[in-house]
Amino acid sequence: MQDDDLDRPIHSIFHGFMFTTLLTFQPLYQTRVWGGRRLQTLLHRALPEQNTAYGESWEVSDRADVQSVCTLSDGQQLSLHDLWSQHREAVFGPALLEHAAPRYPLLMKILDACDDLSIQVHPPAHLAAELGGEPKTEMWLIVHAEPGAKIYAGLRSGVTKQAFEQAIADGTVADCVHVLEPRVGDCLFIPSGLIHAIGAGLVIYEIQQNSDTTYRVFDWNRLGLDGQPRTLHLEASLRSIDFEGKPPMFQKADAQGKLIHCEFFDIRRGLLDQSHLGIPGEHLAIALIRGQLTAAGKMLLAGDFAFVPACLSESQREITNLSPDAEWIEIRVGPA
Repeated sequence: MQDDDLDRPIHSIFHGFMFTTLLTFQPLYQTRVWGGRRLQTLLHRALPEQNTAYGESWEVSDRADVQSVCTLSDGQQLSLHDLWSQHREAVFGPALLEHAAPRYPLLMKILDACDDLSIQVHPPAHLAAELGGEPKTEMWLIVHAEPGAKIYAGLRSGVTKQAFEQAIADGTVADCVHVLEPRVGDCLFIPSGLIHAIGAGLVIYEIQQNSDTTYRVFDWNRLGLDGQPRTLHLEASLRSIDFEGKPPMFQKADAQGKLIHCEFFDIRRGLLDQSHLGIPGEHLAIALIRGQLTAAGKMLLAGDFAFVPACLSESQREITNLSPDAEWIEIRVGPA
């Protein structure tokens, strides 16, 4: 795209449907045995039911059974799958026109862990299809952490597959997993094959591959919402766990805001001195952590996720209002 294209009317660059502002989606709330009500108390959201524990809010989802929907200024509603399949160039730009994924390749959530999640693993790409699942690499950004909250990620040094199998039999799996103590602002990269669990007392933004495959190794001997023990997936877990990998470390953004980069997504922190959201022709998603941000006539508050359509011009991408305490991340789809 040439410099003189930056503010050309979008219909002369992108044919078909015209988008003129940021796209936001209706959150899709999921009940979980480990969930709570902090999406209401921290983010001031009106949850669907009183006294119900909601563990996840799916903010951006192109799953067949959990579909994000946006409402345009004229009242028309479009699903995320509509955008990906019918308006690929206008929303996602030339760089993603040939992306092989049949659905939008990322899933974005807010997690409210009021109890420990199960110790679990996601299958690596080379095994996922054979196991009947989908690979899932993800990243976590800690937006709330109560004193003493923990994250379990990676195996402790010296834990072999044989020792781990014995720990399953003994009910001591938690003793095999490396423990970290997160603080607000910490970020962790969780590739497929890494054993992990989110501990109680955390609210997390999760950016992941578009997958819903989780193999539970250990669930703290608790009952599910139906009053029955939750299913464990021991055989698939043992095949999926990377017994050679090292425990992860928290990652910090560099001076340019670069935080996480992998083949599936690129995550950057927004900078208070930046004036625009990306460049014309580029698609990105943004997730506001705190404060407020306004661009293309739409104001975002803490907890809001939004798409910046590729077809927006440079002037439409201008950040016209930014509170001094604003923090956000920018999410770009990788080439995989």
